[in-house]
Amino acid sequence: MANSELAVRFLSGHIESLRKLPKRRIVFPEGDDPRIQQAAARLIDERLMEPVLIGKSGVTPDARYGRLLHERRRAKGMTEIEARQLSMKPLYFASLMVSAGDAHGSVGGAANTTAETVRAAILSIGVAPKVKTVSSVMFVIVPDGNFGKDGALAFADCAILIDPCATELAEIAMATAESTRRILNVEPSVALLSFSTKGSGKHPFVDKIVEAVRIVRERAPELNVDGELQADAALMASVGAGKAPGSTVAGHANTLIFPDLASGNIGYKLVERLAGGVAFGPFLQGLAKPANDLSRGCSADDVYGAAIITALQA
Repeated sequence: MANSELAVRFLSGHIESLRKLPKRRIVFPEGDDPRIQQAAARLIDERLMEPVLIGKSGVTPDARYGRLLHERRRAKGMTEIEARQLSMKPLYFASLMVSAGDAHGSVGGAANTTAETVRAAILSIGVAPKVKTVSSVMFVIVPDGNFGKDGALAFADCAILIDPCATELAEIAMATAESTRRILNVEPSVALLSFSTKGSGKHPFVDKIVEAVRIVRERAPELNVDGELQADAALMASVGAGKAPGSTVAGHANTLIFPDLASGNIGYKLVERLAGGVAFGPFLQGLAKPANDLSRGCSADDVYGAAIITALQA
């Protein structure tokens, strides 16, 4: 099955879900980009949402946004003038639109780096209540529908946190479980991955995973989570039964938590290139309201898909 077919398979159900909701307003801070314009035209034609495009020529000043940003950041030393100037930059203007309730979500990153896009979202929107760690999730769809939810799995964190500690890893796992529940519409079965399964390897890297699992179980006892698990033990029932007998996750995982950014980023790209999979994302987790990041190498189809998922996050 070609990647385009996988993408259609994944998005079709989400499109139907979106059609049942009140129309969402999604803002794009890079509205001069032809890929953004093409995706926006398609979203309008299909009556899926109301895209708002912000161009390089600037934005109409809105004093509310400057005040909102100053209110959020004055404790950190940001002045009114700095807040007003920053609020005029497209990335910040878009995120402040979301924060103020003038849009349901934002999608940027086609022409800006992940660091720039995420910083604007964190400063303008802020993190969700009781959340300390902002992370990302990729939804990876593979041709073999026996894996995950009809071939769809959640991978995290593949874009934000380079070397999360045990507490951060636990927060990534809990946030990704909620993303699995909301976007894949299935109860999460969460595997924290390692090169070791249930003590087969000894190393501080393994200890971090074990501690992260302990924290998740303490803070979210209702969550079906296990680790440390090797990838084959997490995904293959026959391997999981042998390496982790009794585990309710091993062999049935639909949510994969990687120990660091390197392994997560490498992992999803290998699945894309070697297994013929398709990846949607990264989508940010832990923000008070939806704001998402595109790859600078994205296509118009990528923008279209990101907008749909962002609208469903709202």
